[in-house]
Amino acid sequence: MNPDILRNLSLAIILLPLVGSLIAGFFGKQIGRRGAHWVTIIPVGVSFFLSVYLCKLVVLDNMTFNGAIYTWATSGVFSFDVGFMIDRLSALMMMVVTFVSFLVHIYTVGYMEGDSGYQRFFSYISLFTFAMLMLVSANNFLQLYFGWEGVGLVSYLLIGFWYKKESANQGSLKAFLVNRVGDFGFILGIAAVLTYFGTVDYSSVFNQAPALAAANTMVHIMPGVNWSAITVICLLLFIGAMGKSAQMPLHVWLPESMEGPTPISALIHAATMVTAGVYMVSRMSPLFELSATALSFVLIIGSTTALFTGILALVQNDIKRVVAYSTLSQLGYMIAALGASAYSAGMFHLFTHACFKALLFLAAGSVIIGMHHEQDMRKMGNLWKYMPITYITFLVGALALCAIPPFSGFYSKDTIIDAIHVATIPGAKYAYICVLLGSFVTALYTFRAFFMTFHTKERMDDHIRKSIHESKAVVLIPLIILAIPSILIGLLFAGPMLFDQNSLLGDTVFVAPQYDTLGQIAHDFHGAWAMAIHSVVTLPFWLAVSGIIAAWVCYIAVPGLPAWAARRFALLHRIMVNKYGFDEFNNWFFVRGGRKLATWLFQVGDVKILDDFMVNGSGRVIAWLSATTRKLQSGYLYHYALAMVLGVLIFLGWYLIR
Repeated sequence: MNPDILRNLSLAIILLPLVGSLIAGFFGKQIGRRGAHWVTIIPVGVSFFLSVYLCKLVVLDNMTFNGAIYTWATSGVFSFDVGFMIDRLSALMMMVVTFVSFLVHIYTVGYMEGDSGYQRFFSYISLFTFAMLMLVSANNFLQLYFGWEGVGLVSYLLIGFWYKKESANQGSLKAFLVNRVGDFGFILGIAAVLTYFGTVDYSSVFNQAPALAAANTMVHIMPGVNWSAITVICLLLFIGAMGKSAQMPLHVWLPESMEGPTPISALIHAATMVTAGVYMVSRMSPLFELSATALSFVLIIGSTTALFTGILALVQNDIKRVVAYSTLSQLGYMIAALGASAYSAGMFHLFTHACFKALLFLAAGSVIIGMHHEQDMRKMGNLWKYMPITYITFLVGALALCAIPPFSGFYSKDTIIDAIHVATIPGAKYAYICVLLGSFVTALYTFRAFFMTFHTKERMDDHIRKSIHESKAVVLIPLIILAIPSILIGLLFAGPMLFDQNSLLGDTVFVAPQYDTLGQIAHDFHGAWAMAIHSVVTLPFWLAVSGIIAAWVCYIAVPGLPAWAARRFALLHRIMVNKYGFDEFNNWFFVRGGRKLATWLFQVGDVKILDDFMVNGSGRVIAWLSATTRKLQSGYLYHYALAMVLGVLIFLGWYLIR
C-alpha cells in the first residue's frame, strides 16, 4: 500500500474540523442552529473514523509517514516546512483527540441549547480540535509551535465564551497570560534547537542529539555558570509544558478555565490543551533521555503537582472545580511518569484519563443541567434517585480516577507509581512518596464530591427539587459511550501498551537502558486480570480504599467531622482555601508590582525624561538659543561694524600667535 495514503488521510483528519469551524463561524446566521451543529459534528465524526483507520494502518500494518507537505518559508540555509510525522504515537493521539471531541460535540447540542452564542461555540470547539490535531501530527518544531499557540488562543476564546461575565473575562485572560510565561520558555527552547542543530525537523534533531551530548557542548548562563546545551534545551521546552499542562507553579490558570461552558472544560481537560505538554515531552524523549538533570526536574515538578494540587480539591465546593483540580493532579502523575522515563505509562494514563475525565466533566455538566446551572455541591444531595444514569456514569468515572481495579485508571496509574518506585534518577524517593500519598488524596476528594452530590440529605431549593430530572438522550449517550472505555481499555490494552516487547507505541519513544523503569517491572506483569487481583496486596490500592472510606465517614457517617476539622486546623484550612497563596502572591508581585512599575516608568520615563527633559527640554533649549541669538541681530550699523572689527582682530591675533 502506498505510504502517501497516510499523508492524505492525515490531511483529511486535520482539515475537516477546520472546514466545519469556518462554515459555522462565517455562515452561522445563514445555516442556523441545526446547521451549525451538523456542519461541525459530521466532519469531526468523519475525522474520528478516519483516525481509527489510520491507527489500523500504522499499528497493525506498520506503515509510517514523515515528510513535508509544503515549504512555508526559507531563511538562508534554514527551511521551515509544514509536514506530518505519522507514527504510532501521533496516530493514537489523533484517535483520542477526535474521539473525545466527537462526543463533546454531540453533548454540546444538549448543554448549549438556547444559548445565544450557539453557532459561535460550535465554531470554536471545532477550531480547537483542528489546532490540537496540527500539534500532534507535526514533524517539526515550527508546526508544533503553530498548534501550541493555536490551542492557547482558542482556549482564551472558549474560557471567556460568556464574555458578559466578568469572571469569565478574568479567567480567560489569566489562562492566556500564564501560558505566555510558559510559551516564552518554549520559544527560547525552539530557538536553541535551531541554533545548535541548524534545523527544526524532529528526525534531524534526534539524529544529531547524541553527538551534541557526547561533545558536552556548554551554554554560558552567567559568569562561572555553564550548563549542558542538551539540558538547557530540555528545560526550556519543559517550561512550555509546565504552562500548557498546568504544572506548579504555572498551574493557577487551569481552575479558572471552569468559567467556560462545561463541554469546553471537558475538551480542554481530557484530550486537548492540557495534554499537549505530556505529548510534547514524550515526543522529545530522545532529547530528555540525554539529560539526567532535565529528567530529575520533570520528575520532581510532576510529583509535587500530583500531590499538592490534589489536596486543594478537598476544600472546593464547586463540582467542576473539584474535577479541575483532579486534572491538575493527574497531569502531575503523567509528567512524573515521563521524568521516570516511563513514557508509555505516562501516555497510557493520558489515554485512560481522557476517557474517564471527559466522563466526569460531562456527568458533572449533566448534574449542572439538572440543577438549573447550580454548581455548588453544598446545594445538592441525594441526586441519585433523580438522575440514575448520570449517577452510575459518574461513579464509573470516579472509580477509574481512584485507580480501583479493574477500571482503566488502575492500570496506568499504578504502573506509574511502580515505575517511580524503581527509578534511580535524583528525586525519585521524594516523587514516590508524593504519588503514593496522592492515591489516598485522590480517592478522598473524588468520593467527597460523589457523596455530597449524589448522597447525603437534599439541600437544594424546593423549586429546583421539584424540577430535577434526568438529562436528555443527547447528553446521556456520550456519557454511556465514555463509560465503556473507562471500564475496559485498561483490561484490553495494559499489556500491549506497557509491557509487550512490540508495544503499541513501538519505537516512537526512546528510553535509555539505564533509565528503563518499565523494563524492570515488566517481569512482574502476568496479564491484566492477574495485575488486578494482585492489587489487593499493594499499598496504592489500600490507600485508595482508605480514601473512599474516609470520605464516607466524613460525609455520610459523621457529617459534622469536616467542619470540626476546619475549625480545629484553621490555619491549614485557610492555606488550602487560599490555594497556598499562589494567586495572592501573583496579584501582589506581578499584578500590583507590574502596575507600580508601569506607573513609575510612566512618571519618570514618560513624564520627566521624555516629556519634560527631551521634548519640552528641547523646546526650551531652542527658545533660549533663539532669544540669545536674536540679540545679535539688533539692526544698528555700529553693532555690525564693531563685530567685524572684533572678528578681524581675533583672526590677526590667531595668526600672530601661530
